[in-house]
Amino acid sequence: MHLKSLELLQFKNHEKTRLQFSCEINCFVGLNGSGKTNVLDGIHYLSLTKSAVQSSDSLNVQHEKDFFAIKGQFELAEAKQLEVRCTVELGKKKQIYQNGKALAKTSEHVGLIPLVLIAPDDTELIKGGSDGRRKFFDGLISQLDHSYLDQLIRYHHFLKQRNALLKKFAETGRRDLTLLDKYDAELIGLSVILAARRNELLTEMAPLLQSHYSEISQGQELVSVIYETEALQEDFEAYFKNLRKKDLITKNSNAGIHKDDFGFMIGEHPIRKIGSQGQQKSYIIALKLAQFQIFEIEKGEKPILLLDDIFDKLDDLRIAQLMKLISQHTFGQIFLTDARPERSKKILSELGSEVSFFSIREGLINAAE
Repeated sequence: MHLKSLELLQFKNHEKTRLQFSCEINCFVGLNGSGKTNVLDGIHYLSLTKSAVQSSDSLNVQHEKDFFAIKGQFELAEAKQLEVRCTVELGKKKQIYQNGKALAKTSEHVGLIPLVLIAPDDTELIKGGSDGRRKFFDGLISQLDHSYLDQLIRYHHFLKQRNALLKKFAETGRRDLTLLDKYDAELIGLSVILAARRNELLTEMAPLLQSHYSEISQGQELVSVIYETEALQEDFEAYFKNLRKKDLITKNSNAGIHKDDFGFMIGEHPIRKIGSQGQQKSYIIALKLAQFQIFEIEKGEKPILLLDDIFDKLDDLRIAQLMKLISQHTFGQIFLTDARPERSKKILSELGSEVSFFSIREGLINAAE
């Protein structure tokens, strides 16, 4: 599977961009802020139907315009052709098209084009709050398992409804406990199902994470992910219901898989507390490579790999180990960005792979070398 071409229309700082790609390595060079990362984000939209950078679609519409459109031509297994188009018009619902056919729900598209992104702010998975870690693992499983994504959407629907009901109780002084019981039953049941799938993924990921960490860091430390959840305990239903009094006071749901966390460990300690900067970077790269390998194992094909600004963010050892994997054709199609053309040309010229270079300035593709 690979992306043959990409069109960006009024997307961020790209007024009208058309690109043809190599099925191996594609490198975008240019100054910071020129629009390199925006190209990768356009590809991210075509896979996951959303931006990797902005939480709101409307923020990606070019200034003083009222819509953006992204279109990509893919070649799938057995030379099957697929055109994917994403359009966002201000004030209207985002729309995804496959070969010209509009999808009823954008979630129908997720998982068709698997993708892994390694970006500069990935260490926030370690340093940041639990919400980012949940989103990472939920996004990973959603690309593999449509039923998980559907159940996750359903879970957050009932969570929103339950929280709104708790607030209504506080505002009116009247309580509809029958309706609250229905929401509780949904959230309890879905929590158990979703937690089990998360746990299953971590079991599959554990040896892959360790293997890649050892290879990237050339270190001997043991690394792991610990899943922190109440939902897999036998008494979870009682635990959930026992918190109802607190829920009514706080006007918020205090139990469920939206409270879960994932502990990133080195040895027996959280890596965010004792890990060096180098160890944390190695951990994140290993986590993303484990994600890549799981996609390849379960889907039978290599996902698209996006590498944003890695040469600036990694030291020579980790770059060398990553380039070694690329030279061994571990990955499929790769898109990467770099602010220093000479550096990327030197590193990539030593790989023996087909490389296409694109020079970007202020959202314009000035040359392809």
